[in-house]
Amino acid sequence: MPDDTYAELERLVEADPRYRVNAYLFVMAALDETMRAIEERRHLTGQELCEGIRRLALRDYGMMAKTVLESWGCHTTRDFGNIVYNMIGIKLMSKTEQDRLEDFDNVYDFGKAFVQEYKLSDPSDKSDRSD
Repeated sequence: MPDDTYAELERLVEADPRYRVNAYLFVMAALDETMRAIEERRHLTGQELCEGIRRLALRDYGMMAKTVLESWGCHTTRDFGNIVYNMIGIKLMSKTEQDRLEDFDNVYDFGKAFVQEYKLSDPSDKSDRSD
């Protein structure tokens, strides 16, 4: 990441201290990863990005995903929308005419998405391995 992008994110954090720089970096990483995972190059919806964030958080942080996100100031999917729209404001992300901040409202509940639905993998379970 270019130094000027990181500096812009630090200025965002100064302007909106609800979120840490790590939250912005993580949303950007989730956007990149989600874009690579879809078949076609196109604009993602707020809901699709939230799902990508959920998958990446569970993969990277496992049972600690909710705790990590909350330590960065993210408690609901609306927070992801606020982060995206803050980055849109400084031209680090873009939106279409159809995009709305409300697209990020109540996409999932953090307790359910990061705690209740988290499944520990059983190393002795060979059913999903392709040996």
